[in-house]
Amino acid sequence: MDTDLEHMSRDELIAEVSKLRQGIREHRDSTGHELCWHHPALWALLPEESGPMPTVPDWPEFLRGCIRYRQSLDQQAADAPRSHEPYSP
Repeated sequence: MDTDLEHMSRDELIAEVSKLRQGIREHRDSTGHELCWHHPALWALLPEESGPMPTVPDWPEFLRGCIRYRQSLDQQAADAPRSHEPYSP
């Protein structure tokens, strides 16, 4: 799958790593409601044309997942700042 890397020069590999790091940083630095969104820009950094279409849970399962994700933030990022800002697209 990653055989393209075998044919890249050192400079091309450095550029590829820099591009991937930037994409990871953008994803890492997302905050607030951005954390809940589909991130095709991150996946577009891969050489494949497109990835599989995600399976989308029905609403009740989706909302349970959102709640569980938010609970995990309380455990894993207990000291993170909190916001009361409403969602606005």
